[in-house]
Amino acid sequence: MHKCNIFDSQRFREWKLLAFACLISFGATAQTGGISLDHMDFFKNPGKSWAVVGDVQADLNESGLLTTTKGTGVLANIPSKRQKGEDLYTNDTFGDIDLEVEYLMAKGSNSGIYLQGMYEVQLLDSWGRPQARSGDNGGIYERWDESKPDGQKGYQGYAPRQNVSKAPGLWQHLKVSFQAPRFDAAGNKVANARMLRVELNGVLIHENVELLGPTRGAMYAKEVAKGPIRIQGDHGAVAFRNLKITMYDSPKPELFDLNYELYEGTFREMPDLAALQPAARGATPVLTGNIRSKAKQYLLRYTGKIRVTEPGSYSMGLQTPGGGGLLRVNGSDVVGLTQNGGRGEVELPAGEHDIEIYYAKFQDWVNPALGLTVAGPSLREVQYSQSASTGRGGADPILVDPRERPVLRSFMDVPGRVRVTHAVSVGSSEAVHYTYDMDHGNLVQVWRGDFLNATPMWNSRGDGSSRPTGAVVHLAPPSFAVGKLADQAAVWVSDSTGTAFRPKGYKVLEKPNHLAFQYHVLGAQVEDKLEILANGQGIQRNIAIRNGASDMYVRLAVADSIEQSGTGLYTVGDKAYYIQVNGGSPQLRKVGDNIELLMPAGSEVSYSILF
Repeated sequence: MHKCNIFDSQRFREWKLLAFACLISFGATAQTGGISLDHMDFFKNPGKSWAVVGDVQADLNESGLLTTTKGTGVLANIPSKRQKGEDLYTNDTFGDIDLEVEYLMAKGSNSGIYLQGMYEVQLLDSWGRPQARSGDNGGIYERWDESKPDGQKGYQGYAPRQNVSKAPGLWQHLKVSFQAPRFDAAGNKVANARMLRVELNGVLIHENVELLGPTRGAMYAKEVAKGPIRIQGDHGAVAFRNLKITMYDSPKPELFDLNYELYEGTFREMPDLAALQPAARGATPVLTGNIRSKAKQYLLRYTGKIRVTEPGSYSMGLQTPGGGGLLRVNGSDVVGLTQNGGRGEVELPAGEHDIEIYYAKFQDWVNPALGLTVAGPSLREVQYSQSASTGRGGADPILVDPRERPVLRSFMDVPGRVRVTHAVSVGSSEAVHYTYDMDHGNLVQVWRGDFLNATPMWNSRGDGSSRPTGAVVHLAPPSFAVGKLADQAAVWVSDSTGTAFRPKGYKVLEKPNHLAFQYHVLGAQVEDKLEILANGQGIQRNIAIRNGASDMYVRLAVADSIEQSGTGLYTVGDKAYYIQVNGGSPQLRKVGDNIELLMPAGSEVSYSILF
């Protein structure tokens, strides 16, 4: 059981951080399963263009080409002139689900995932497009009316908020939370389907989108309560892996026989209520923190019943802004005494259970609001309270537009709990951006989509940091781009000790976001030019070195896997991004668990990062 126990006055200074941790640690338990792609048993009569393979690789220059290797774990569709592609259908039908999958597109390819066979999330090679439309990757495809005039047949499509699409041949990650349409006992639709949440490559691209009807190409004429998952297979080569489906088909637990008691006064600890007289009491059909009272500080106690139809572990969340609270089921604490909110787990058999909820409001400046959420076996998280909104959403985000401010210096946090203290982030209207670490003379990350969220930097007192708002590719932990190797087994230098490293700032080149960073290291003078490619496909980098030694190298990439996939072209990591080397003699070497891509320094090293 998880508790956030902060009623103790000695910990009052920590309550904000602890409350935030409690509120964000949400979840739901359900029938969750990874779908085996060692065989095709999950699908109904798959066409001959579909196969289970071990791996796939695309060609950046040739449309529609995917090559495969033998094995299992990857589902590939490779249509051809001789073998026309067909749509793929699951054997099972689904209602409310979460779907998670990774997919890889061939150049110029087109596919889609239809929830219930009716509502399409588009999959498309949309690499490099700064603005996305409903027909682009991640879009909710438009509906269609053939009776309308040309140019008006398509309607009610929803473009993703950002185009965060990766290059062909790179794995992309899609997460969809879908709510099926609702029907009454007579079969009449009473609520439309919804895309509750869609994330692409870690970025929220749709939220609570109501689908007024099926998208184009739906498999049924009328909407249904349950339908198969359908993958479009007749428009191009595509591959899938790590398919997971979470089903939510349990009835919502019923909260009933609610009664409340209101005690006026300031309660920072749980009192003996038997010794107190309530200022108000009564029965109520709803759970709310806003019971009418003259007092601004008070304690509310609710008692009632909760009925669950499925036995299992239930996750319950309590939100008590402006005060503290407690949640008990069958006399035992699920959420212990906590300020602002908390979360806990409880094992429940099917049937009725006693529930107690306490809300002690003792901060005058916060509007009263009480929140209760429940998630459980095959149950998506349900909100029960009438006044769940805490009114504490924080400041409006301070977003940086790269057209107005293409360069921003700030702190930047990268994986591994590393804070880059001299970070320069550079953005573009092509929706391609990067962060440069001036303490090491190197790139630390690139991303696609929107530029920066500077709220942590500029709101209130601020902490000096900004955050990328698109789909980020982390290149490596902070380390030097230029180094010396006494031999091929030597460890790459990451510490400045003995390097005589001295940053010399940067200068702006032809465009505001084309920069040349300058520094001295190991007796050499380095100019590191970075240019965002005009086609929006990545970043061009040219490192010029003067007075470099013969044993000096530039490290282009480091990862657990680097494979050559064309002339001068390398795929880095688990198909995370590409390095395209422009001339020279690149070298791959294995050091420990990692592979490094190195270039002898010479006078200039030129390459592109494509992602």
